[in-house]
Amino acid sequence: MSGSGILRRFRSDKRGVAAVEFAFIAPILIMMYFAVAEYTQGMIVKRRVSHVASTIADLTSRVVQVNAAGTADIFSVGRTIIAPLSTTSLRMRLTSITADGSNVSRIDWADTSNWTGTAAVVGSTVTVPSGVIAANQSVIRAEVQYTYDSPVRYLIPTGILMTQTYYLRPRLSNQVTHN
Repeated sequence: MSGSGILRRFRSDKRGVAAVEFAFIAPILIMMYFAVAEYTQGMIVKRRVSHVASTIADLTSRVVQVNAAGTADIFSVGRTIIAPLSTTSLRMRLTSITADGSNVSRIDWADTSNWTGTAAVVGSTVTVPSGVIAANQSVIRAEVQYTYDSPVRYLIPTGILMTQTYYLRPRLSNQVTHN
């Protein structure tokens, strides 16, 4: 058989075309699968961070007075909500804020768990979103930060910081005190 005959037969042979197409498409499909899995996991983590913030704010707003042991219990609830994810990067802060007659908001007290941000100084003024607090009222602010680390680390090699802040008014009194 001549060289041109072998070349013609090779060109007309369609066996293996599907394998070659699969070899080109498979990496893209696998990458898309992991991207969707990462996106879904990130959405779940963001939802849990939001749930932690709303829950610790809600639990704090339901009491008249809280102490260090009480806030430690509330922070424990936050760690339980984030589980089975790692709790080492979970940071929580509860702050009571009161607006005076001139509508200047000041920090009454603050308690933290694993917080690495700026410290809340009692008596310092703080900016609160408009409509959240009126003159002579108090609110509880819950702040949560969580660094999401991808289990695969191929698509997202570094952690993503997720934050959530909730404001709730005390339910049983005008202000939640801390002793």
